Amino acid sequence: MKALIESIVTPLVDQPEDIVVTETEEDAKIVYHLSVNQNDVGKVIGKNGRIAKAIRTVVYAAKSDANKRIYLDIM
Repeated sequence: MKALIESIVTPLVDQPEDIVVTETEEDAKIVYHLSVNQNDVGKVIGKNGRIAKAIRTVVYAAKSDANKRIYLDIM
């Protein structure tokens, strides 16, 4: 899932070397924290959060474990 998130975000940003995806797993959920360069945050979020919502939709649709909920946190 980390590779999927990175492959979606890499073309959107100017500094792809600053992309960091960390995973936190709990009982009923898996949380992915996406961190990008401060100058690229607006490009990942998009107008009214449209790009962020689209990224979340793809990640939620690609989840592999049906028993756990997937969350994507964009920082």
